Amino acid sequence: MVLQYIMEAYAGFEKVLLELYSNPLSRMGLFIIAGFILIAAAAPILAPPNYPDPYKIPKVFSPEPLPPSREHPFGTSGPPGYYDIYYGVIWGTRISLRISLLVVGLAVAIGIIVGSIAAYFGGIIDNILMRITDVFLSLPGLILAMAIASIMERTLENMILALVIVWWPGYARIIRGEVLRVKNEAYVEAAKIVGLSTFRIIFRHILPNAFYPVLVVASMDLGLVVLVASGLGFLGLGAQPGTAEWGIMISEGRNWLLQGAWWPIFFPGMAIFLWVLGWSLLGDGLRDVLDPRTKKRGVLA
Repeated sequence: MVLQYIMEAYAGFEKVLLELYSNPLSRMGLFIIAGFILIAAAAPILAPPNYPDPYKIPKVFSPEPLPPSREHPFGTSGPPGYYDIYYGVIWGTRISLRISLLVVGLAVAIGIIVGSIAAYFGGIIDNILMRITDVFLSLPGLILAMAIASIMERTLENMILALVIVWWPGYARIIRGEVLRVKNEAYVEAAKIVGLSTFRIIFRHILPNAFYPVLVVASMDLGLVVLVASGLGFLGLGAQPGTAEWGIMISEGRNWLLQGAWWPIFFPGMAIFLWVLGWSLLGDGLRDVLDPRTKKRGVLA
């Protein structure tokens, strides 16, 4: 039985991947994301780590930023950072991948639990959980993340925690709406009649048929999370200075922009742009593949 589920999941994944690859824009997104993943995996080779903490950018002491050269391919930033931009961009890819996967993964997990319980049981449980969710949704996400991050110690882990707190309510709302749509279907009623447990009904019969919108939103959020995290780092609410995080690097390099040193902000900024672009293109492609209404419009057109 388990092997059958694995084979079905693999077949479905292969079909989705082939449809994504057939779309030029989705294919571009896949290539961009694959490139970042390869850079993250090969970071120790591309930029030999600075022990004991590879995420601390080695300092290049110079009275002013050094332009791109053979020794420093992306140049350096001047005081107060003295950063090697190339090193920061390479190892910042690992940090960005870590931030996006942790924030979106934890937010989706919390949203699934809260949204599915609220929709399946309804009544007072639904009211309590949704009012808690509405409290978080009523506040601007970036402002709330800034407020949470500002009252905690300045670390990467605390910034991730602040983003998870901000991100889960949206997924809870999506899951609740989808579960409400699915839970009255005939196959769910049949599962109740034969006496299946509530846990099995929710996680085996309801969630697999309600998860597609979450998958599309999550794929786009993997890029958006890094954009917001970079904003927090730029404002001094992320990791410690000297960490290979793109927002911090832009914050350190902006002081030299008016003096003609464009490279301290160009290369980290381009990394953020490509990261968000890749996940956005992939998210659009997933929406086209997984949304039956989109497919129907394509046929009718």
